Amino acid sequence: MLFVPRPAGGRVRRPLPSPAARPSLTAVIPAYNYARFLPDCVGSILGQRDVDVAVIVVDDGSGDDTPRVTRALAADPRVTVIRHERNVGQLPSVNEGLALVESEFVMKFDADDLLPPGALARATALLRAEPSLGFVYGRPQHFSGAVPRLADAAARSWTVWPGREWLARRCRAGTNVISQPEVVMRSAALREAGPIRTDLPHTFDLYLWLRLASLADVGRVNGPAQGLYRVHEASLQRTVHSGRMLDVRERARAFDALLADGGAVAGSAQLHADVRRALAASALERACRAYDRGRTDAEPVDELVDFALASWPRTPRLRQWRALQRRRALGAARVPRQPRYVAAALARRAVEEAGRARWLRTGEW
Repeated sequence: MLFVPRPAGGRVRRPLPSPAARPSLTAVIPAYNYARFLPDCVGSILGQRDVDVAVIVVDDGSGDDTPRVTRALAADPRVTVIRHERNVGQLPSVNEGLALVESEFVMKFDADDLLPPGALARATALLRAEPSLGFVYGRPQHFSGAVPRLADAAARSWTVWPGREWLARRCRAGTNVISQPEVVMRSAALREAGPIRTDLPHTFDLYLWLRLASLADVGRVNGPAQGLYRVHEASLQRTVHSGRMLDVRERARAFDALLADGGAVAGSAQLHADVRRALAASALERACRAYDRGRTDAEPVDELVDFALASWPRTPRLRQWRALQRRRALGAARVPRQPRYVAAALARRAVEEAGRARWLRTGEW
């Protein structure tokens, strides 16, 4: 182990505005037919203050204007371009770029995302102040269309969790609270965690955060946005990685990859049980929502139920199971017209909105 975990119990502390000395950081950017986004993406990284940055762009056999765009970007000595003659895939490209990193800190960055001003100074200040941290994240700002214009604001506070506690929280919830462009990693921690898992194309990032938390502590910059996450119809999350069943199954695979062997993480048996229960409850909750909204013909209700039963042996004891059986007994056509279930849908929406607000404020869901 490279890092010594802190005692149990996260803590909030006052932030520093910048690292005491300029740290070095490398951003690895896989790019495939994203020429239209690359200049703004790379520019948002190279323009960061108080950090010595380098960028490695891996052009994965693009057929658009990416070769010309990357040649222009490489006129800046801080930019290195690797060009594939044929497409080998996003994750092998990322691993190829990461293998070249020699800086103190590192980030994997998508070519359609951007960094807000001051994000790297805020993140590396926390990483420098807390040597036990393996990675730091913050609030992502999702957007579509025009790029938001954000000021370089000071962090409101820092939160530091022992890695084991952060991992346990994720297992109890069964969710990923990180979008990706808001994360900065310690390069030594990433090397210990190993290369990106190419067998988890949908949730390689979730697995990485879980793996890093099993090795080191986790920090968060609270307050200003730490990453700008672009939402558009061509993104992987809207195309090859879309779908409710795919999402829940692939989240299960990410947790299984870390916890199922029973030996890689202390207490993995209990953590694995916690997350399988959480995922079963989440699948049943989605099935209930389909009844409440009159969408049982559009949602994979039977698949969600089968997943829950396969995930958690005591699924019929869950309150979500009982709630679903009541809806099934009443019938899909009648449920959306019943005041009880209309109220349930409204209450669920309020809980979700409160959860999202808490996530944006604290990084917890």
